[in-house]
Amino acid sequence: MANGKLVVLEKPKSPIAEMYRILRTNVQFAAVDKEIKTILLTSSGPGEGKSVTTANLAVAFAQSGKSVIIVDTDMRKPTQYKLWGLENMVGLTNLLIGDEEVEKILQPTPMDNLRVLTTGPIPPNPAEMLGSQRMSSMIKKLTGYADIIIFDSPPVIAVTDAALLAPQVDGVILVVGSGIARIEGARG
Repeated sequence: MANGKLVVLEKPKSPIAEMYRILRTNVQFAAVDKEIKTILLTSSGPGEGKSVTTANLAVAFAQSGKSVIIVDTDMRKPTQYKLWGLENMVGLTNLLIGDEEVEKILQPTPMDNLRVLTTGPIPPNPAEMLGSQRMSSMIKKLTGYADIIIFDSPPVIAVTDAALLAPQVDGVILVVGSGIARIEGARG
């Protein structure tokens, strides 16, 4: 599993791991009146680090004693299964079409309290699936399985997926890659 990208798990005392813990703390204090249970991470464009940030933020939450599920909603270019060394044969797509049950397809990770729901088979219509009533129901259902649900979604400029999911979650984090993101895209 040591791939160098899961720094909070592999090098928990590093300055980078501490930055992810600071991000976790900031998320926890972001809402005063309502507990944040569902968080969507996206970026303005590809290659800015949203999937790695998702994984490391999830580890930071799990290390604090929270139960966490990462849901890979990037149905065009899934990444979480690669980061965690998991299978991607069955996942969110199967749940949305009613083929599987949540309990059967959540995959454990080396981190206690952290499981991953991979995308599963790539569908021909990701935006329609993610914007569906079934997805909305699935988000609500998943909150019964963990304290924090973190969604890894595609970049906002490339496709509408993140925009469809954003109103359904408690918070959105825009990951902006230094020297990678275009100012116009990050402002957009």
